[in-house]
Amino acid sequence: MSSLMRLHLALVLGVLVLGLTCVQVSGELYTALAEMEELLETESVLISNLEGYLRVQEDKLTYLKNKMDEYQREHADAASDITAYVSNPINAYLLTKRLTTDWRQVENLMQHDVGTDFVQNLTQYRYVLKFPSDEDLNGAAVALLRLQDTYQLDTSSVARGKLNGIQYSTEMSSDDCFELGRQSYVNRDYYHTVLWMNEAMSRMLQEQHNQTQSFTRADVLEYLAFSTYKEGNVESALTMTNELLQLLPDHERANGNKKFYEKEIAHQMEMGKMKGDDGSDEMPVSDLHVTKTDPGVFDLTERTAYEMLCRGELKPSPAEIRPLRCRYVNNNVDFLRLAPLKLEEAFMDPYIVIYHDAMYDSEIEVLKRMARPRFRRATVQNSVTGALETANYRISKSAWLKTPEHEIIGTVVQRTADMTGLDMDSAEELQVVNYGIGGHYEPHFDFARREEKLAFEGLNLGNRIATMLFYMSDVQQGGATVFTSLRTALWPKKGTAAFWMNLHRSGEGDARTRHAACPVLTGSKWVSNKWIHERGQEFRRPCALEEDHGDFAI
Repeated sequence: MSSLMRLHLALVLGVLVLGLTCVQVSGELYTALAEMEELLETESVLISNLEGYLRVQEDKLTYLKNKMDEYQREHADAASDITAYVSNPINAYLLTKRLTTDWRQVENLMQHDVGTDFVQNLTQYRYVLKFPSDEDLNGAAVALLRLQDTYQLDTSSVARGKLNGIQYSTEMSSDDCFELGRQSYVNRDYYHTVLWMNEAMSRMLQEQHNQTQSFTRADVLEYLAFSTYKEGNVESALTMTNELLQLLPDHERANGNKKFYEKEIAHQMEMGKMKGDDGSDEMPVSDLHVTKTDPGVFDLTERTAYEMLCRGELKPSPAEIRPLRCRYVNNNVDFLRLAPLKLEEAFMDPYIVIYHDAMYDSEIEVLKRMARPRFRRATVQNSVTGALETANYRISKSAWLKTPEHEIIGTVVQRTADMTGLDMDSAEELQVVNYGIGGHYEPHFDFARREEKLAFEGLNLGNRIATMLFYMSDVQQGGATVFTSLRTALWPKKGTAAFWMNLHRSGEGDARTRHAACPVLTGSKWVSNKWIHERGQEFRRPCALEEDHGDFAI
């Protein structure tokens, strides 16, 4: 075996062993950053495989080039005096050898694709490495656009890798912007399609010498024209369609759309408003694949408040802030008299508090380590059927940890009891959550409303009376917990915990506790929560007819 072939084999086996040490995992990767981190391991293996492929290809070419140089030198010597050259028996032997065994070896090497095994590795890696799916790509794109809208980020700034004025990453290429626009189009999001296709066009002009672009100017114009029409701007749609037809005069769809746009504009000029045609020309069409998006889950007024709170632009009034205090509390627990809890009031009515130093770094690491292997896409409960299902308005992954599994879990649960004064026997298991790209949870109630007859069916523990939310990481930007009707935002701080009652003392749900988890702009957000139910709390928090007050922490 030649040295070249030995090198080839060693590289293939080395990369294949590296790949087989990984474990295949399928699922929605974009819904948890903890899983997104593993994609870097996949990329590392693919880079090593590509390096090996290029190396053996370069070695092959180097070997052939050296042979060519050697043969050219010998041939030049022979051509200077052919008779003298071939009359030398050694030269005659060497010429014969070159044209038999030597050229046969060269021909075999030319015919042999030394990169075949590396290409086959890519197929094998699909079974042993974690790869994102098309759904992950679409989810990541939607998440980035969600961040752009929520935090009012400029398109060009995002494309430059800047988030809120801070440079976090390298710039996006024209290809990157085009794909983001295409994903928006697939989701019928024509507003963002226009933004990102325009950015792709701008960057394409800046990258005139880029030979790797996967799209053309005509491709961008096709997306832009139809999306602009869907946004209501027929004149611009016609202008871009005409430009497209200059590049591709026989574009059948564009020619049909042009006729429709011209008729629409004529009607607009004639009647002073947009009006449908009489059917003589077909509506503009597009053969580009689209999917139907889910409707919004909350109205425009609440969405505006939600996004303003996420940006820190909406705050409680001075009258609401004035009575808030920070203090030490022991909640009538004996050992807490020596080591009282640090309580910060966040809102008075309903009473929302933050406990500081509620969870320690060592505890957090244990909980995260236990949760990672069990992560599943976080679900919501269907208000009609009671079934658990995934939803686009909750992007995260979660795992449930049982109290007996580890002493740390038991410690956290007992601490929750000490902080709340409530019985943990009727609480759900500890849930650990990691938010994904732009991870969020739009405004929702933790308690079940009257019409949700099947909520918590099978638990027989009553409604969720209270929520304890532990923050297990700091978040660089975004990720606040906001109460939309209270104009209050709680910002993640590692080791703190937020607590509030979900029900009035009458047992009715407190609608003012409607809250949301803002999209994570940068950083990784880890939380854990303990939902506490009504059963067993009859003597700890008795029913009453009077208004609630914050008497759980004393």
